[in-house]
Amino acid sequence: MDTLPEPSTPAGRDALAALLAEPARALVALDFDGTLADIVADPEQARAHPGAVPALAALAPHVASVAIVTGRPAGVAVRYGGFAGAAGLEHLVVLGHYGAERWDARSGTVNAPAPHPGIAAARGELPGVLDAHGAWRGTWVEEKGQAVAVHTRRASDPEAAFEALRAPLAELAARHGLILEPGRLVLELRPPGVDKGVALEAYVREVGARCVVYAGDDLGDLPAYAAVEKLRSDGVPGLLVCSGTAIPELAEQADVLLPGPAEVTAFLAGLAERIAG
Repeated sequence: MDTLPEPSTPAGRDALAALLAEPARALVALDFDGTLADIVADPEQARAHPGAVPALAALAPHVASVAIVTGRPAGVAVRYGGFAGAAGLEHLVVLGHYGAERWDARSGTVNAPAPHPGIAAARGELPGVLDAHGAWRGTWVEEKGQAVAVHTRRASDPEAAFEALRAPLAELAARHGLILEPGRLVLELRPPGVDKGVALEAYVREVGARCVVYAGDDLGDLPAYAAVEKLRSDGVPGLLVCSGTAIPELAEQADVLLPGPAEVTAFLAGLAERIAG
């Protein structure tokens, strides 16, 4: 990429200028699915864009930290991203399950709390809930350890299945002390008190970042966007990047709007090229 896209907002332009002026103080944080990896019908088949690891590896040595912040289990994101053992990503951190889990490239291990007891209870009731609403056909349940998700992308009418299940799954979550997190044709039941905004703010403090870039594509990224807005109000420049336009609430807030993972990867490579100069 010869030129970087111009942010559409003054705050975004200020943040990009701050990053380019002092990259060693910047944190670059990114969602995985839909941002570094294309959305696919079967989430188990999702893989990072072929250029993602090279772009991140080129950028990582120049910035304070690179982190992946994802709703997936940390270990799954590492495998699907091809991050383990990648030259240049020796200090990569993956914050999985919205920050409840953490994988550090330096140790190659995942640190995770014990699963919330409500997850097992809700998982046991899921078949009955899906059956009662005629939603078995085409839905797919993803076991995530710290969470459980119901995907409707493969249903005959994905949007109708999503809407039909939203209320009953919210009730199921509430009965077991969980929250329901809607996404792009996925409904995830997970413990309260963790989200990408909480995870991002904590990691900013940990690394002492004085500039933040965050890229995402789905409803679960809205708390991270809010965290960046809060950091801006505290004097920390922040650049919001949106991958795709599937979630208007996200796209409308973004400083940089990119069509998808291929363009996000090119943006990362462009940053690395500009910084390396």
